[in-house]
Amino acid sequence: MSHVPFGNEKNANVDISRRKFLVGTAGLAAVAGLPALAANATAANPSTSQAKATTEKWKGDTVTTKDGIQIYYKDWGSGQPIVFSHGWPLSADDWDPQMLFFLSKGYRVIATDRRGHGRSSQTGDGHDMDHYADDLKAVTDHLNLKDAIHVGHSTGGGQVVRYLGRHGDKNVAKAAIISAVPPLMVKTPANPLGLPGPARRQPGQVLLRPAGRPVLRLQPSRRENDRA
Repeated sequence: MSHVPFGNEKNANVDISRRKFLVGTAGLAAVAGLPALAANATAANPSTSQAKATTEKWKGDTVTTKDGIQIYYKDWGSGQPIVFSHGWPLSADDWDPQMLFFLSKGYRVIATDRRGHGRSSQTGDGHDMDHYADDLKAVTDHLNLKDAIHVGHSTGGGQVVRYLGRHGDKNVAKAAIISAVPPLMVKTPANPLGLPGPARRQPGQVLLRPAGRPVLRLQPSRRENDRA
């Protein structure tokens, strides 16, 4: 089948190229106009910029302790501060439901990731109550918290108690200690109400608190039963 030119092919190619250029130019103009359109949309809908500002405000931050550890914290809202200390091996995120609740009631809510946990420095050093208390003090000083309510659960409860004992309650209004670990469990001269330390036992031996209440009944092992 022979080729039959359709009009002037050279001119047709020029026209097609011109159309492509015009379409491309229009596209560039439209893209260039997007920032202005976005700005107009933001101006027409202030909640967009407010939502962005809120998101930025709710981002976490870090404070560096005296021994160079970075402690991550969340700091939301305004009002009387409530400081949450989490249990092992969790993070500040464990408190999100409570933080959102108290935030809705007009409180300022703060929670930290303990050293070695979450987004704080992953260190193997300083895992004792003195360092935990000092890390918490670094955050409260950095945020200049006054009249704060401290809430601690499990290890976090021990951290709050040690914080109060080590740094005082000058800027503390209240403390809520929830199922906290004690600073020391074993009985020592400095902790006479603690539990007895490791010792050789007899089958069926009962360990007693100083007040006389049983806390643990040790059952004979299978090997001991076999010998009997």
